[in-house]
Amino acid sequence: MNPKMMLTPTVLSRLAAALGGAALLALLLRGWSAGTQLLVASSVLMFLACLASAARVLGPRPALSLVLIALPIGWFAEEMGANYGWFFGSYDYTPVLGPQLGSVPVVIPLMWFALSYIGYVMANLIVWQVPADGATSIRRSIVMALLAALIVTAYDLGVDPYMVYKLKAWIMVKHDGWWFGETLQGFAGWMLVACSIVLVFRLLLRLLSGQTGTRPAPATRTRDVLVPLGLYGALMLFEATQGVPVETRTIALFVMGMPLLCALCGLYRWQLVTAVRGAA
Repeated sequence: MNPKMMLTPTVLSRLAAALGGAALLALLLRGWSAGTQLLVASSVLMFLACLASAARVLGPRPALSLVLIALPIGWFAEEMGANYGWFFGSYDYTPVLGPQLGSVPVVIPLMWFALSYIGYVMANLIVWQVPADGATSIRRSIVMALLAALIVTAYDLGVDPYMVYKLKAWIMVKHDGWWFGETLQGFAGWMLVACSIVLVFRLLLRLLSGQTGTRPAPATRTRDVLVPLGLYGALMLFEATQGVPVETRTIALFVMGMPLLCALCGLYRWQLVTAVRGAA
């Protein structure tokens, strides 16, 4: 059988679902608390949804490339943060987020992939009105990676205080931060890590293709693009209604709502252009 025929979006989606089911089953058998099981299950499902969407929007091989970039970078940054205070400041994870690899809960690198993919798609829709722009120039790659990192960090403004005060998912060594106990270093770390993941992915696309151009993957459908937008919207609504401290609820509505609305406008424009091209 031709290996290229084996690695299709459908096969990749089924493989992701099988791996996710096995991971969840293993988690349930370990006897973790119901709250931890729910957190881990929702994180794994978000990862799988983004992987299935990325297989259509980016293509199977680029989607896997993004996974292989995001997971080690995300894990390394968190491991160095938890042990040496790099990137995000000094903190220690608690058992709330489930099994750990080293000092980092396994679900954290999965979330770095999901959020980086969401940021990538939204940034493209905002600027170019396409969900994926393929291989691009180095200058454009840097700018788009920065925008994607801003979109990801906007989510962090609300989720970090919730994780610390409500869930107690980690304990900050210093509690005198300027943002509900969080320091500016933490947000700089989010920007750096998210930007690095997206930029490395973009540069890899450029290296592999040797071409530039603005184009979505041929198999892209509207419902595939709605997955990352819907997830970002769901995260925004959660923070806007459940955020702790309560001040973060209004903040989430604006800092996440603005890029989401712009991305939805970009999606509408992409649909119109695609319909015109299909009718031509």
